[in-house]
Amino acid sequence: SSRHCCPWGTAVTSSTTHLRSSRPASCTSCARCCPRTRESFTECAGRVWTVIPKLQRSSRHTPISSVTGCPGGSTALLPRRATGCAPACAAALPLPGAAGHSPPRAGRGGQPQPGDLPAERTQGQRQADMGSCGTWAWRELLVLLGGVWLWVGSAQPTPPGPTHSPGPQLKFRLAGYPRKHNEGRVEVFYNEEWGTICDDDFTLANAHVLCRHLGFVAATGWAHSAKYGKGVGRIWLDNVNCAGGEKSIGDCKHRGWGNSDCSHEEDAGVICKDERIPGFKDSNVIETEQSHVEEVRLRPAVSGARRQLPVTEGIVEVRYKDGWAQICDEGWSSQNSRVVCGMMGFPAEKKINRNFYKRLKRAARTKGQSLRPGSRLASKSQPKQKRREDVGSKKRLFTERQQLNYRLHSVSCTGTEVHLSMCAFEFYRGNASATCGAGMPAVVSCVPGPLFATGSAHKKKQRQQQPGQARIRLKGGAKVGEGRVEVLRSSEWGTICDDRWNLLSASVVCRELGFGSAKEALTGARMGQGTGPIHLNEVQCLGTEKSLWSCPFKNITQEDCKHTEDAAVRCNIPYMGYENLIRLSGGRSRFEGRVEVAVGAGDGDQPRWGLVCGEGWGTLEAMVACRQLGLGFANHGLQIRLSGGRTAFEGRVEVKRGSKWGVVCSDGWTTKEAMVACRQLGLGYSLHAVTETWYWDASNVTEMVLSGVKCAGHEMSLSHCQHHGTSLNCRNTGTRFAAGVICSETASDLLLHAPLVQETAYIEDRPLHMLYCAAEENCLSSSARLANWPYGHRRLLRFSSQIHNNGRADFRPKAGRHSWVWHECHRHYHSMDIFTHYDILTPNGTKVAEGHKASFCLEDTECEEDVAKRYECANFGEQGITVGCWDLYRHDIDCQWIDITDVKPGNYILQVVINPNFEVAESDFTNNAMKCNCKYDGHRIWVHSCHIGDALSEEANKRFEQYPGQLNNQIS
Repeated sequence: SSRHCCPWGTAVTSSTTHLRSSRPASCTSCARCCPRTRESFTECAGRVWTVIPKLQRSSRHTPISSVTGCPGGSTALLPRRATGCAPACAAALPLPGAAGHSPPRAGRGGQPQPGDLPAERTQGQRQADMGSCGTWAWRELLVLLGGVWLWVGSAQPTPPGPTHSPGPQLKFRLAGYPRKHNEGRVEVFYNEEWGTICDDDFTLANAHVLCRHLGFVAATGWAHSAKYGKGVGRIWLDNVNCAGGEKSIGDCKHRGWGNSDCSHEEDAGVICKDERIPGFKDSNVIETEQSHVEEVRLRPAVSGARRQLPVTEGIVEVRYKDGWAQICDEGWSSQNSRVVCGMMGFPAEKKINRNFYKRLKRAARTKGQSLRPGSRLASKSQPKQKRREDVGSKKRLFTERQQLNYRLHSVSCTGTEVHLSMCAFEFYRGNASATCGAGMPAVVSCVPGPLFATGSAHKKKQRQQQPGQARIRLKGGAKVGEGRVEVLRSSEWGTICDDRWNLLSASVVCRELGFGSAKEALTGARMGQGTGPIHLNEVQCLGTEKSLWSCPFKNITQEDCKHTEDAAVRCNIPYMGYENLIRLSGGRSRFEGRVEVAVGAGDGDQPRWGLVCGEGWGTLEAMVACRQLGLGFANHGLQIRLSGGRTAFEGRVEVKRGSKWGVVCSDGWTTKEAMVACRQLGLGYSLHAVTETWYWDASNVTEMVLSGVKCAGHEMSLSHCQHHGTSLNCRNTGTRFAAGVICSETASDLLLHAPLVQETAYIEDRPLHMLYCAAEENCLSSSARLANWPYGHRRLLRFSSQIHNNGRADFRPKAGRHSWVWHECHRHYHSMDIFTHYDILTPNGTKVAEGHKASFCLEDTECEEDVAKRYECANFGEQGITVGCWDLYRHDIDCQWIDITDVKPGNYILQVVINPNFEVAESDFTNNAMKCNCKYDGHRIWVHSCHIGDALSEEANKRFEQYPGQLNNQIS
């Protein structure tokens, strides 16, 4: 192979390579002056070029059918792989035997036509050709140098136009929207300084280039006018113009680095699709693009196991091309099994009964002959039915074994890998099944975690669990097996800093919690920020530890980490097939719709689908429904689905009973029930619990089959919630009043800043003549109505409340703008009637006083660094709380108090509950309650020991109060 260099420096090898796919502009301009036909060549600025045709996929390695006319008739061959320009006679190669090529076709006058191959030439002719072409090459070289000199002189940049300057390797980041890692203000690191990009001439093509550079598959939109806040420092780029295929924004046309007429009010932002590019370099995410092992499964070898979920034992198979292949079990170890079980969602492996599979192997050698139940292969100690089943499974294994396709062998894992592709292994080449010495596929058996074990196995696991509270948990995740990692230390829950957080440490967490190995080790508070202390830093596990506490770590110092660096995980969980027991219908997407459930789905039975009565259906019920969609924990119960929605995330909930689908009664259907439905469907959180779904009536399901659904909100399936069973008791019948949900993969997470309440609490005796607005808003206790207005006063416990949104989505009021209420005293609209409850409780939980703040205006009072405010109450603005911001209710505003005029001296509990009626979905409701100890002597009050509801251990909570269960303003 000979090599020749184009003027721009791109090397072309005549027989083995092709022009680089990202050709410089000089080659492109040359191609323009060349006729775009597959056979022609021409002279461009004193240089001879040939156009390499763009071929069909089938001719990837075939030489071009056309040849260039070099002096003396010699030819230059280039591979047919891409369209581009190359010097035609810089290296003239003799044409080989032309095997597989047709002889030249004669055109008019007997002259060869473009695209024809020349006839085979003699050795002497070829040598003469090379000599004449070499003589001609010297003349051409002089012309080439003159052309290059003219081309360089004409290539001077013109100042007014945009320039193209690839420059050095650039760094990009998204800012202004923490914990939403796929959108934000674009910032670029250039010349040792971070800066922004102006939104002038910004397009979606620019956003595509930026998102791909950051590792996302594409962009879904872009933002202008500093939507994500104004940046600081330089504005590096302006008038960026990308075609969409560039590798970096620096390869696009622009005004030049640092040349801009913009201000930071014009900073551009992008919204990327939350899907990573396979193979993108990220040490905390499993990427298998370069590996030949991308998907692994367990295929049961026994017929009975095929109907049982999860599958805990079977033949290991890997995806190979368009089918599945087996692994030769020679040298298979327990470490290999541990890796496979971790991928399947199981924390540990167990030893298999190899004798059983050896008997299956011998049974296969009988070539399908009937196996007598009394033979050695069928143990006499087994029941007759069991023996028949084993015989049948042996016959099936023989049939399947004829199709065994071994592709991997010599697999060697250490046991700490999170994916089989990370182990050492070898591939068989060709059809090499016979080379597997053992002649058997690899088989593994896994131990399910306590959440996924059923029947006696589950009970045995519960008995084996040691008493005491767990010291590790996941919070804030939309699905089972994911969330922010929190650990219990010194009776207080705290988070882990993400310094050196990796897949090994994340896998130890996942296995300790009863899941498999880790899919992702998330950093940067991707599952929301925690509260309280940060207990651990720089956790460095080896992957073999049984508990995270066995790993080396550093104690945190105040300046080491912030909650913006909280570590999180996504774990592998077993496939349960539970999404087949619930569905949504009528929604705009798969994330919303009317809830439909299936019941009576036993072995061999066709389940019956129906609706769920919406009576009592609320946000927590909807959360359970959303969680069940795809994430069940048993192989029996209610099948549910969504139907009729505009997207897959909404619709009417339909359940299946027997072979029929039906709807759910919406009586009592709340956010709690909707959250369970969304969870069961694998659709994350519930945004809304819908009680009238006539506009989602898209399916032919008309029968109501479920009513009285009542969930706590933490259930994994609607079948785990209370309901009326087979009997129906629905106040509003018909599909119009069927329950529905709108699900979302992200949700807000509100919590109160407890130290501020403790620091600002005090007593004020306020004159009645200053409380008219408060009386109008019903912010005083009932005894105030009997007071001698405007004389006298009321004793008020005042404090400030600062409510943070630490979730992954903005907190928005449930009611639309059309239903907001104007308040004349406050001169703004109120979007929520009940947002927080303020209560004074006795130690046994009896409520003796309460705050009556009836309505709220939600806005961003302050935000974290680099987070822009989005909501404000003034001028009928949009209301809500942005992620990373907080809404502050100062102690000196109306109704920010509890009227304690009638409270006697004593010891009490001050309780504040945010979003008490679960009107708006959140990723975590357990941190919505805050409690403080209070001592009141009739004149002064001492408030101390304020903490969020789930921040302390169970023992600490018991020491704190005699009655620990006051969370939702309801006294039983």
